[in-house]
Amino acid sequence: MSIGHLINYALIILMLFLAGVLVFFKLTEKRHPRRDPHDLDSKYTIPGMIEYVKAALNDMTTSNIEHLGLTEDEYNRRMNQRLQLQKALKSCSTGDLQDKNYVKNTIFDLLLKTYGLNEKNINQVIPFDNKKALTAKDKFEIILYLYKKKHGYDAVNVLFEAYALAELVSDPDIDDEAEVSYKVTGRKIDEIFKNEYKSLSFEDMLMIVVQRIYQEYKGFGVIDELRDMKIDGLSGGVSGVPIDKIEPWDDMSYLAKQMNTKKTPLNYDSVWILFKGKPIHLEFLSFESEAELRRVCQNIYRYNNPGQLSETNGYKINEMKDGSRVVVVRPGFSESWAFFVRKFDTAKADLEHYIPQDVKGRKIAIKTIRYLVRSGRITAVTGPTGSGKTTLLMAMAGEMYKTHSLRVFEMAFELHLRKIFSDWNVLTIRETDSISGQEGLDVTKKLDGTAYMLGEIAQDEVVPWMIQMAQQADVFFTHHAKTFKALVKYLRNSLLKMRIFSNELIAEEQIVSVLNFDIHLVRKRNGQRYIERITECIPLIEDNNDFSVSFREIKDPEERMAVFMESFMKVFKKNGNRKLFDERNIVEYRNGEYVAVHPISERHIEEMMDVLTDKDQADFKQFIEETWR
Repeated sequence: MSIGHLINYALIILMLFLAGVLVFFKLTEKRHPRRDPHDLDSKYTIPGMIEYVKAALNDMTTSNIEHLGLTEDEYNRRMNQRLQLQKALKSCSTGDLQDKNYVKNTIFDLLLKTYGLNEKNINQVIPFDNKKALTAKDKFEIILYLYKKKHGYDAVNVLFEAYALAELVSDPDIDDEAEVSYKVTGRKIDEIFKNEYKSLSFEDMLMIVVQRIYQEYKGFGVIDELRDMKIDGLSGGVSGVPIDKIEPWDDMSYLAKQMNTKKTPLNYDSVWILFKGKPIHLEFLSFESEAELRRVCQNIYRYNNPGQLSETNGYKINEMKDGSRVVVVRPGFSESWAFFVRKFDTAKADLEHYIPQDVKGRKIAIKTIRYLVRSGRITAVTGPTGSGKTTLLMAMAGEMYKTHSLRVFEMAFELHLRKIFSDWNVLTIRETDSISGQEGLDVTKKLDGTAYMLGEIAQDEVVPWMIQMAQQADVFFTHHAKTFKALVKYLRNSLLKMRIFSNELIAEEQIVSVLNFDIHLVRKRNGQRYIERITECIPLIEDNNDFSVSFREIKDPEERMAVFMESFMKVFKKNGNRKLFDERNIVEYRNGEYVAVHPISERHIEEMMDVLTDKDQADFKQFIEETWR
């Protein structure tokens, strides 16, 4: 081999080595540009101020004040303030907005009165005076603060509507329809900031700094303010490459890709918002480290001490103080740390608000559901995740007569009907670590309920109880079935798995004998949500007495057996192909409006009329005649 070849090989190896080093530094570099040199003064950095706030709050809640020679009134006042601060520090990260604001106001006073912040040095914390030095995160927090100051907790709704942030966005580098997605980029935030930014007062700047300190000390990082907004939900840790899966040197094509494209997002570069049914990636936001994402996951589910999230118990389902549902997962149950927060709009907890005013034929859907609920029809609410099943269940509860005693069973408290209907007879229970779902359901049966709601039928053992209760009370439940047949099949198979029945036909017959209606919801890719159909279940009763009794009178054994087998095969074939129910859509959503399709069966009309009040009987009869006849 010539010296020239050796030199070429050496150059190739050197280039590959340098490429690897470059990728390493790209993957580990800081997410934000460097600040000005005076940022090196730790007093005016967020970490330095957090340490001060920690020490000051600790002193305020633990120091001995008896030696200060206070009067009795002053001493009692100081102790009450201490107790209030201790309570607020403990519950501010559970979704309690009052305690959160109390802690933020305390931090505001500390920084203003004892830390020495002023209009000049506050720019060392966040460079408000240098727009070019502001990061996308800084700009977004400033925009959100300005919108919240004007619109309160509707800030995100107003912002997203004003700048059409919930529209599909394509990747300018890729001409592929599959690459179209919902996302908000840093470039878009820059555009909004240029339009919205106005000079901030010192108080405004201080409030933004206080929020930054709070969210990194006691709050939920970059999602802290977003979580409080009136949105459908948000999640984190659900995109990007898990940090322990990065192996950039095992594939040279991967190296080449990293040399020429933007940095591969990691799992902590993942913040998603669910806005009007659309999952939108806030591409410009990041938790900035695996440790920060883990901290948020470990704190966000803590309300009411639901137990420890550990490797052996790798997920937690809980609610927050404001009624939001939170699910947290961790390795090794999941591939990385992640959380999911779902919020439920109690403002839509009645049918008039649930179905938009501009939808044609909305009264048909509203009145149909109203009379189904008031007449106690056994009703399933089906549809995919995020289609509005829980919110519709809330609205249905609001249509019940106040004379009903409502009992609710959920995996996690989501409906919060006592908050909406505080003067009603309502009690909700849920499964805990020490009380199984079946035990909870057994207790529920003894709570004097006339109507029952099951947050979701997701476990086989719930189905037999639902069937049993449906025979003696009103039952409403949710499920993820896509079709009515799929719902019946799931319920039937659950009865077979639980060994309540051993025959499919008998199990299915039991299901359709109690299940009356199915309200099916849809969520389109563009976020549109509506009631696709309201379906009635019509059981089909057939005479199965097809055995020939004459075979018993036949004396010849062979002939008797032949007649018996012929009768047996006839019954077997008939039952094997036997149709046990018809599904009939009584209301459908067609071309943007609700239309009446098939009339409610006479059997159900008679049964409904029997339990409605006199006024509702007259209204229901008129509704039937005007809508279907």
